[in-house]
Amino acid sequence: MSNVFLTVIGFSIIFLATSLGSALVFFFRSSVSGKTDSALLGLAGGIMVAASVWSLLIPAIESSVSFGNFAFIPAAVGFLLGGGFLVLLDKVIPQKGFNMPLKGDNERSKKTFKLFLAITIHNIPEGLAVGFAFGGAAALKDPAYSALGLAIGIAVQNFPEGAAVSLPLKSGGVSKGKAFLFGALSGAVEPIAAVIGYFLATFLTVCQPWLLSFAAGAMVFVVIEDLVPDSHNSESTKIATWGFMIGFTVMMILDVALG
Repeated sequence: MSNVFLTVIGFSIIFLATSLGSALVFFFRSSVSGKTDSALLGLAGGIMVAASVWSLLIPAIESSVSFGNFAFIPAAVGFLLGGGFLVLLDKVIPQKGFNMPLKGDNERSKKTFKLFLAITIHNIPEGLAVGFAFGGAAALKDPAYSALGLAIGIAVQNFPEGAAVSLPLKSGGVSKGKAFLFGALSGAVEPIAAVIGYFLATFLTVCQPWLLSFAAGAMVFVVIEDLVPDSHNSESTKIATWGFMIGFTVMMILDVALG
């Protein structure tokens, strides 16, 4: 297969996988119990923290070798900036009248929007990474099979991330169709970022560790600030905790196994 064809496949599957994960929302009942809600929120939190560590922070440190003993600087600074961005977002989003499609709960709307935004931000550096891989193969006139392998690995990881957006939305009162749409939209930035990464591979490689760690900081902030407290709002705290543990374990296995 030509590199052009492989590139089209690679850029497509990273978005399709997120959409398929978001489609899990259609397999749930019209309403969920408090225990199920706690489990889903915990699961989403575990997925996001594991993705932050293995997909974002560790690669950020590994790609900062030019800093020598200070290779932690891009990861540390970017991580804190990601959390600071979410603090700023809290100030920017008005306390009243924020139009997220939840039923009569503006505070829950704000939290849901932050969850959606954090995973969307996280998908940008992943898309760039795929673009870098295919762009590098094209520049060297090498077969893009290794780049396709990277895209497949990220696509498999994107499946639970799509569910991590759509399922909490559903438990917050959003219709299945809208929950799916928001989940799919969170992954729409990935092929766009991949195209940018493809054409600007050399320049953007310098920015990659900062972007990766920024996304990690935003995701961890949302988990600690919103998902964990909300998952423990019912009497089912152990269910929420086990949901987090299972989500973390699944995402860790995927990240490590798929490189």
